[in-house]
Amino acid sequence: MFPIRDHNPSRRPALVTYALIALNVAVFLAMLPSYGDDRALLGLYSNWAMVPARISLGDGYYTLFTSMFMHGGILHIAGNMLFLWIFGDNLEDEMGHLRYLIFYLLCGVAAGMAQYLAAPDARIPMVGASGAIAGVLGGYMLMFPKARVDVFFFFIVFFKVVPLPAWLMLGFWFGLQLLGELGSSGDGGVAYLAHIGGFIAGVLATYPLWLRRGGRAFWDRTDGAPPHAAARYRIQTTSVPIVRRRK
Repeated sequence: MFPIRDHNPSRRPALVTYALIALNVAVFLAMLPSYGDDRALLGLYSNWAMVPARISLGDGYYTLFTSMFMHGGILHIAGNMLFLWIFGDNLEDEMGHLRYLIFYLLCGVAAGMAQYLAAPDARIPMVGASGAIAGVLGGYMLMFPKARVDVFFFFIVFFKVVPLPAWLMLGFWFGLQLLGELGSSGDGGVAYLAHIGGFIAGVLATYPLWLRRGGRAFWDRTDGAPPHAAARYRIQTTSVPIVRRRK
């Protein structure tokens, strides 16, 4: 299952969200020739990816920023940019462009530090925007817990689009990160702690804004969704035809 859209397009153009997507795609395209050359890719990761052991030596602090604009492959960047496109615009609308940009970068740094603190001697490079985007998810869930998100379910030959409240979809996503970390051997793969750290940082960083908007009273006024009219989509479900056997 994965989200395909929410029902709450922002009132104003999400300039920072679009710029972040464009920058991530541009960096990915610039790195593309290196994916077929292990030596060139290793050089890029050595210089720009976040390596905890390097941070422990007092070097490469800038990689806490640069690593969040690098990705390990097409599926990696496609998934991250999809989540940023769906959930970033409404949060940017509430925060304003500059505050949202600072929020995004700080969540990315917090995500990297969470992964670093768990294994400061690790030599596995960490790349990806998912830690910063996890912060966006945390902020979105706090501000708009009842916003409807269309989720695409796929199971073998059955698929269906189902609208879910944001708190359920994002809460499920966060639960998967916790389970992933508990079952992880810590020797590579997905940086679950970065996702967890980014998500928590996003909730905490958005909390003062939520209070200024009135806290629970904000939810009451907006019914837990962005404070403007929701878009209406026609959801078409797809069923698998029944094939009967001849007797």
